[in-house]
Amino acid sequence: MYDQLARSIGEKVTLTAAEFELCKTFFIPKKIRKKQTLLLEGDICTYNAFIEKGILRSYTIDEKGNEHSVQFAFEGWWITDLSSFLLGQTSTYTIEALEDSELLLLTSSAREELMDTLPKFERYQRLLLQNAYIALQTRINAALNDSAEEKYVKLSIAYPEVVARVPQHMIASYLGLTPETLSRVRKQLSLRK
Repeated sequence: MYDQLARSIGEKVTLTAAEFELCKTFFIPKKIRKKQTLLLEGDICTYNAFIEKGILRSYTIDEKGNEHSVQFAFEGWWITDLSSFLLGQTSTYTIEALEDSELLLLTSSAREELMDTLPKFERYQRLLLQNAYIALQTRINAALNDSAEEKYVKLSIAYPEVVARVPQHMIASYLGLTPETLSRVRKQLSLRK
């Protein structure tokens, strides 16, 4: 069950077998079903979830009842409401499974203890946060400057698994588009091929 975690950590830092065995002891394995929530908006986020298998999505709902997808997370990715997780604030997001999923959960206190016990894990976490911040800046820039078609093309190139495994209406909400606009963009792109 820890194959994806080993791969993810190994891409950033090198752990010995004994260090990885120690690392595993800090995680709580959990299976959740499709459409089951890991976190509800308004609750305190108590876990940072690593995905061994499946897909999760974080989203928020505006005052008109429209869903806005914020993140999709696949095998080998982490998902949480970071400000809620780190600061103990109420969550602004709901996190749900889009497929039956297998997770490794890390509590805030376990994360702190693991980083104290195994400094290489702290470096791994820092590199993940650094990359997440760069991705966030890229996404904001695209939201401000790219056309609907450019947003979809960039997403499909950077994250083909999103296009292959996530429902179109959720992709539209992630890109800040209506489902109708996304459908039109996809049709135009297919006609050009």
